Amino acid sequence: MTGGAGSAIGRDMTENPPFSPALLPAGFVDLLTPDARTQAQGVAALMDVFTSHGYDPVRPPLMEFEDTYLAGAGAALAEQGFRVMDPDTRRMMVLRPDITPQVARMAGTRLSGVPRPLRVSYAGECVVVAPIAAEESGRQIMQAGIELIGPDSPEADAEVMSIGAEALSRLGVKGVSFDLTMPSFIPALLEEANVAQAERPALLRALDRKDAAAVAEHGGALAATLIALLDASGAAEHAVARLMEISLPERAAAIVRRLVATVSALRERCPGLSLTVDPVEFRGWKYHTGVCVTLFALGRSEELGRGGRYRCNDNEPACGLTFRPDVLCRLIPAAPPRPRVYLATDCDHAQAAELRARGHATIGGFLSGAQAVDEARRLGCGFVLSGTGCVALS
Repeated sequence: MTGGAGSAIGRDMTENPPFSPALLPAGFVDLLTPDARTQAQGVAALMDVFTSHGYDPVRPPLMEFEDTYLAGAGAALAEQGFRVMDPDTRRMMVLRPDITPQVARMAGTRLSGVPRPLRVSYAGECVVVAPIAAEESGRQIMQAGIELIGPDSPEADAEVMSIGAEALSRLGVKGVSFDLTMPSFIPALLEEANVAQAERPALLRALDRKDAAAVAEHGGALAATLIALLDASGAAEHAVARLMEISLPERAAAIVRRLVATVSALRERCPGLSLTVDPVEFRGWKYHTGVCVTLFALGRSEELGRGGRYRCNDNEPACGLTFRPDVLCRLIPAAPPRPRVYLATDCDHAQAAELRARGHATIGGFLSGAQAVDEARRLGCGFVLSGTGCVALS
């Protein structure tokens, strides 16, 4: 009896090691300096670009009532939201997995009387049930972006994308590619061609894999057109030229014309931008309805951001672009720290304030003389302010 109990206790202790206060739930991490500093400064730079173009900041709440958030654009994100119960109202709330549906809600309610075009920007944390990309493990993600609400034109699409290109340039992200898609195009084409519902899954899988042989097998009368669309993928100018040669039914043709016009408008704003088009891509876009864009950097598989055209809750046209600062800040050098100045107990506080105004970080000290110097070195300071004199440490 005793031996058996002892064995059971031993097994329990082996299987359940002591809890560590540093242990976090899967997908959540502590972000420390210099990474936290780099991200904070990166987000500030993005927001500065946004506001310089008239995109005023808004800050939606981290949580909303489930039935509010999941209305309209948020409905497509139902599986990505964590739910908790509000102890006061007993109503279910959702931790936002994406900020764009909240902006759509605000546009149709509290901002409904603001003159259009409405330009807003935002930055904040989101929480997703599952990582948004296969190569990532994070469930807490940072978003920063812009939404242009009201106009529905190629020029509006180009404005949002060109501001995104400027923001990436400000951060110093190199080798950026803007990949344009039309998620509504293939569904519209299959519907207009009267492709049977039972035949669509195999055809869509073939298009998703870019498998021309499978497209030929499952495409029926539409096979030649779909293969031509596969061949049209690539650099924007190549894609536009090939797309204009393909005969399409009217609804699908209108979607292509909008894409072509958007490419032209974006080229006027950003002549040197690396721009590609994939006319058969249809995955990953939950609430978007028109031309969409995904941002990548050369040699990286994760998305830097994504966006496109959608409809607000009251069916108002809108276009937005959302960045992933946590991804972006892995592609740029770490933000340097401010020069650190140790403040001896006899320092002149007016001089300390002037140093902070000039970009230094002052570290309040409790020592003076030789002890202050030793303490300054231990705390990573490069200077000591004693009285009004600021001395650099060798």
